[in-house]
Amino acid sequence: MRGLEQSRAVTRILLLTAVLITNSTTRPSLAAAATFGEDLEFLRRHTEVAVLMDPSGQAQVAVVPAYQARVMTSTADGPSGTGFGWVNRELIASGKLQPHINVFGGEDRFWMGPEGGQFSIFFAKGAPFDLEHWYTPAALDTEPFAVISKNTDRIVCRRQLRFTNYSGTPFDLEVNREVRLVNVSDALAKLGVNLPSDVKAVGFESVNSVKNTGARPWKKERGLLSIWVLGMLNASPETSVVIPFVTGPESRLGPVVNDTYFGQVPADRLVVKDGAIVFRADASYRSKIGISPRRAKSVMGSFDTAHGTLTLVEFKLPKGASDYVNSMWEQQKNPFGGDAVNSYNDGPPQPGAKQLGRFYELESSSPALALKPGESATHVHQTFHVQGGEAQLENVARAVLGVGVQDIINAFRK
Repeated sequence: MRGLEQSRAVTRILLLTAVLITNSTTRPSLAAAATFGEDLEFLRRHTEVAVLMDPSGQAQVAVVPAYQARVMTSTADGPSGTGFGWVNRELIASGKLQPHINVFGGEDRFWMGPEGGQFSIFFAKGAPFDLEHWYTPAALDTEPFAVISKNTDRIVCRRQLRFTNYSGTPFDLEVNREVRLVNVSDALAKLGVNLPSDVKAVGFESVNSVKNTGARPWKKERGLLSIWVLGMLNASPETSVVIPFVTGPESRLGPVVNDTYFGQVPADRLVVKDGAIVFRADASYRSKIGISPRRAKSVMGSFDTAHGTLTLVEFKLPKGASDYVNSMWEQQKNPFGGDAVNSYNDGPPQPGAKQLGRFYELESSSPALALKPGESATHVHQTFHVQGGEAQLENVARAVLGVGVQDIINAFRK
């Protein structure tokens, strides 16, 4: 994103934040993160919650079918443990729906792209690409998913969806979303990592499948959809995101990182070194970065020094896939030149302005889906939270992310 695209991106996020703040009767809390038990008690006052847990009861995950079966939060230490997902209590408690988007929160939510452009599913055919005409599809925002099955460690939800994109192309599809607990030790062992026995951990994955239930194949010339999973996580002043990348010359692979979504990220908030991007995620400066499919690897993560928490995300990244939907709010020259990985840090849109909340995001996307009638595609997004001392987590971080905990802590120290 360069030049005019950067300016438009800055303008739209300022406008969106203004609408969310001005039109709402509530304000997101900037208080310290609640415990998992406190968030669970709050959520149960307003909606049904499915709680998945391991036999010990220490690893727990809260899923809300009414919010598109999103994982709202999780814990590695039972009800009294840290709640890892950001929950927008004020919006939920208000009981009032906003017209453009309802930011309920949650550390794993199902969305679909593209957001903007001639193949957008967020703009009606012929509408101007501005905030007044931008609407999150209700099926991705306020409409519930049906529970198909549930047991102690997994839940399966489903919904039939219909979209018509900006170009007038209809899409009929079925979404199946399974959220299930994952044994962190077993999962990391597949990555060649031995998890220390004296740490606390919780892991889960969302298996997101989309089936073309229409009569026509989905083709690039009429627009394609993608699966987009976004995780909103509680931030602290000492949280940093780490995204490993494929090294190599820009002439062959393109830029390492797109750091100009909302204006270029300052050097004291973004470090690119030794095959890893380190990005401040302290919820005090609004910024976003993106990694192209040519540069992306199938892992990313973060480390929160304040809570001794290493978060690791692994996701499906098909080898050789290059077509990813573009979400720019404009008629696009390259509608399939989007990012495979994104990270967002919330903060005031301008000095003195309110912000949405103390959260950051880890996001992954599937390639653009060119599905024949009856054909399906699946995008898997796994999240692991590991809590322990820095020495315990040093080797885990280095093995998965390519940099150790001390490298992450020292990234912004002079």
